[in-house]
Amino acid sequence: MSDNIAGKVVVITGASSGLGAATARHLAAAGAKLVLGARRLDRLQALATELDLGAAAAVETDVTDPAQVKHLVDAAVAAHGRIDVLLNNAGLMPQSLLERGRVDEWDRMIDVNIKGVLYGIAAALPHMKAQKGGHIINVSSVAGHKVRPGSSVYAATKAAVRMLSEGLRQEVKPYNIRTTIISPGAVESELPQSVTEPDTAKAIADFYAAYAIPADSFARVVAFAISQPEEVDINEILFRPTAQEL
Repeated sequence: MSDNIAGKVVVITGASSGLGAATARHLAAAGAKLVLGARRLDRLQALATELDLGAAAAVETDVTDPAQVKHLVDAAVAAHGRIDVLLNNAGLMPQSLLERGRVDEWDRMIDVNIKGVLYGIAAALPHMKAQKGGHIINVSSVAGHKVRPGSSVYAATKAAVRMLSEGLRQEVKPYNIRTTIISPGAVESELPQSVTEPDTAKAIADFYAAYAIPADSFARVVAFAISQPEEVDINEILFRPTAQEL
């Protein structure tokens, strides 16, 4: 699985925990050169130290700020001369019924889950066009395929990621850039902790406790997409725990 991963420069947002941290560990073991972004710099630095990446590999990044996302990507190019893969992983999931009017949470999800992905694309695309190659991986969700009560806004943001990714795929063909959408089901992460409504939080916590699979399952999917030969473009992967019905 390390074929076509060793030596690649990979930028990961939301890398301080959960799916992002698990992917960093997996790709580091496969020989990738990593630059990690997240808001919690202390946790990023600890992960960079664990993986022996060097201090420059941890870049404090709030994906709702396009300047910070650009700085993250530019830092990777400055350190390694290129960017081969961008994993737009940062996300939030504060689910609630629409009737509860959590407008602040809706805005935050839109800012992180949609705008954060767009800012990553905007930062990486000029470099990838110039080098005539690259790979942009955007994280959607099973919720981007199926909506349920309480998940309307979250599902809408993740469906938007799928549409943005497909549009991007069609646009970047002249530049030999690959695009992948990864839509996980219940995978162990801090996403359930972003739910603030007590009843919804309990239901989601119970669901994850019953069904969630380890974060390394996501990391292996990312590695599968990256490791394909350059002429193979894995455009979308939807995966769930075997026991998950939804």
